[in-house]
Amino acid sequence: MRIGRIKMIMWCFLFLILFSLSEQDGQQTGVSQCGPQNLIVRSLDQMLLAEWKDNASCLTLNEPILYKMAVLIENKEVYSDEVSVTPGDIGSTHSWNWTSHMPLQCASHTFRLKSQINSQMSLLEQENTLRGETGSGLEKVFPQDAVLEVGSMATFCCIVPDGEQFDKMYLSGSTGRNMSTTQISEQRYTLTVQLEEVWDRCVDVLCETKEPTKRQYGSCVYVGYPPDVRDLQCETRDLESVECLWKEGRDTMVKVKSPTVYQLNESTCDSKSNRTCKKKFKVEGGKKNWTLTAWNKLGKVEIQDAADLTKRVHMLAPHELTVADVNARNASLTWRWRVQQYSNLDLTCQINITHTQRYMEHGVGLNATVLINLRPNWKYKVKVRCRTAQHFWKWGDWSQSVTFHTEGDVPDALDVWMKKEENQTVIVWKMPLDKQSHGDITEYEVTWATTGDLNQLNKTRVHPSVHRYTLCADTSGEHVVTVTARNKHGSSPPSNITIPVISPNKTSMNTSWITGSNGGFNLSWFGSPKASCGYIVDWVPAVGDGPVDWQKLRPSQTSIRITSISSENLVDGLRYSLSIYACTQTSPVLLEKKEGYISETRIQENLFNSLKFKWNGADVEISWDPVPLKQQSAFIRGYVLYCQDKSSHSIRVTSDNPEDTSLTAKNLKISSYTFTVVARTAVGECGNTSITAALNFQTDSFIKTFFISLGAVSILLLLITVLCYRHWSCIKQKVYPQIPKPDMTDWLTSSVTNVHPYLLKDSSHHAEEHMDIPQLLYKSGEPLNNNTHRKQMALISSQTPQGYQNLHLDTSNPNIPSLPVFSNPMYNLPMLGEDRTPTSELKLQVKNEYQPQSLAEIFRQNQTDQDPISFVSEYIMTRHNETT
Repeated sequence: MRIGRIKMIMWCFLFLILFSLSEQDGQQTGVSQCGPQNLIVRSLDQMLLAEWKDNASCLTLNEPILYKMAVLIENKEVYSDEVSVTPGDIGSTHSWNWTSHMPLQCASHTFRLKSQINSQMSLLEQENTLRGETGSGLEKVFPQDAVLEVGSMATFCCIVPDGEQFDKMYLSGSTGRNMSTTQISEQRYTLTVQLEEVWDRCVDVLCETKEPTKRQYGSCVYVGYPPDVRDLQCETRDLESVECLWKEGRDTMVKVKSPTVYQLNESTCDSKSNRTCKKKFKVEGGKKNWTLTAWNKLGKVEIQDAADLTKRVHMLAPHELTVADVNARNASLTWRWRVQQYSNLDLTCQINITHTQRYMEHGVGLNATVLINLRPNWKYKVKVRCRTAQHFWKWGDWSQSVTFHTEGDVPDALDVWMKKEENQTVIVWKMPLDKQSHGDITEYEVTWATTGDLNQLNKTRVHPSVHRYTLCADTSGEHVVTVTARNKHGSSPPSNITIPVISPNKTSMNTSWITGSNGGFNLSWFGSPKASCGYIVDWVPAVGDGPVDWQKLRPSQTSIRITSISSENLVDGLRYSLSIYACTQTSPVLLEKKEGYISETRIQENLFNSLKFKWNGADVEISWDPVPLKQQSAFIRGYVLYCQDKSSHSIRVTSDNPEDTSLTAKNLKISSYTFTVVARTAVGECGNTSITAALNFQTDSFIKTFFISLGAVSILLLLITVLCYRHWSCIKQKVYPQIPKPDMTDWLTSSVTNVHPYLLKDSSHHAEEHMDIPQLLYKSGEPLNNNTHRKQMALISSQTPQGYQNLHLDTSNPNIPSLPVFSNPMYNLPMLGEDRTPTSELKLQVKNEYQPQSLAEIFRQNQTDQDPISFVSEYIMTRHNETT
């Protein structure tokens, strides 16, 4: 027993000696026995986290310990770092983290740790390895469902299963740039890319393998921003809590995967609140700081505000609004407060009535007011909001609206005007609006009288649906017209207008053009001293019987803009007549008159329906009827005539006078032309109308000459026919006289034997007709008229065969002078020469009709006898009187 105790004591002593020797030996050799222990390495997304403790030998040190660490990926060192532990921290747990550029699942990550004391490296060293995925699972692309920041460089990896070959990696859509693919091991590949903005959705990272397997693997990642909050404002609403509001800047775009978390002074806010955080707080005077913290997986941000909440009271809405004592023009309004402390505050309240009127009321704990200047027979909605009067922060919330209806009243005075239609005056008035009628109009009353006798009134009633009355009165004098409106509450105040004298001899005022702009007319004029009560501007369509509209202005107002807002009757492309009147104590005075369009539009095609043409030689005149005003949707500033021939050669003729109705194209060539007439307007050339005609000057001239000659000949023939008809007796006597019968008695008994007798008979008359028969007397060797010289006879004989002549002689009057000689071949008988005798006895052959010898026979006889005539043998024609 004693021997056992002795052995035990010896072993303990030996142990103490060895321990002391080892400690001394360590200090002498410079190798520290202090080092890390209990190393733990774990991962969080792509972050490597390491924790360790100091071993017991480090507890006696009074010097800092320097820990050196290194990170290896697939046994290749990629990062190193140092951490110094002060003597006061020796013995506690130490930690360190590092974020890898690639997902930790993609490769093995090894963490090595050793210590150094006074430049002496510790013999103790610890190492821990996080193994990567093997690819045997379902997931082949990493990271999965990661949240990454826009603009950062991200690395994705693909673990290709055994038996397959890598083809490519990429991101779906255009969400990245600067892409590059790297092989880190036999079956492991990485894709590095700079991320771009994607709106609140995940991005697919795809990995494809080659044939024959041809498979596709992938993961989905979210790309966004850290929180962006600004403009923190804290206030109180009930004087028992604080409520802070802020504005959101740029959207994080990762709300689905990483919603933003908010804290107010380290108290978490309700995630359901939208940009608002409320916290119970006893409101007292004095400034206090408030801090809002917002964070998500991509980052954290803090903003602050300092405020005295007693000066930042944002009141809640009043409730239980009540309207009472309602009449035609006023009513009472009351409400209550939910927060009792409001009753002690000096308040300013705003009362909104149908979004058009706002009243301001002041008072401590204000909860009632009276509504005044209301419209009769009008439906109102009213609501209230309030604020503190002393320290204005912002208006409180609006209360719920309350509806009420005022009582009715008599109508307001009517707006009356006049419209002249030819020689009559139409009294017009605007239909009262609901806010003017104060009830349903039952009728209108029109009263008028001459200015010279206002007591002689004429009165008529007009149906409530009619707003005009044609005045049947003498237009040679002025009349005062009064119009009133009536409803169940009574009649409106009278509205008067004085109608001026309508003079038929009065010259009309010159009308100028006005151009509209931006859907309306801008009118301005010089002020007139006559305008004692202002001006009246009216406008009416210039075509047809359109409605008239007007507006009355103050005397100081000499301009106005008329738009479709102020008048419902304005239409594009319609000409309007605008008049400016001076309002006087008597009748209105016309100052200016204008016409224009609020907007000119293109005139329809085929404007010139009655297009005609007329040519004069090489000139062609194209004419048309005046364009009706109702067809003019723009001012016509002139016309253009286009003449285009078959070769598309064009001639342009223009006119700047809108009153023209024809244009002439000159010096045209022979061809077929298309003549097109267009109207020049501010919106371009429009109203195109065409006509085609062929020009042939020679044919036209020939036809013209032919018809002129034909007409002249026809007129001449007609004139000759008329003259001949009227003087037919004279013409018949001169041209176709009666043929005398021969006197056979003296001739048969005559001693002349060398002359062949011819019996003359008028074959155109019957033998039974009574007529004067001339006698043929022959006097041998006697000169004609007893004074004819032989030379003259020779001349006479040369004009007739053998010189025979027939003369008319009146035997009843011996004093008749000698008649002129005229040739008559029918009675020129052939004669024998003096030296010749007839070879046979003369015989008389009597036939039914007288047959004189033809001229051809006479000439043949004369040609056979070339001897000169030795004597003159003549027949002297004398006419016996009917009494002989």
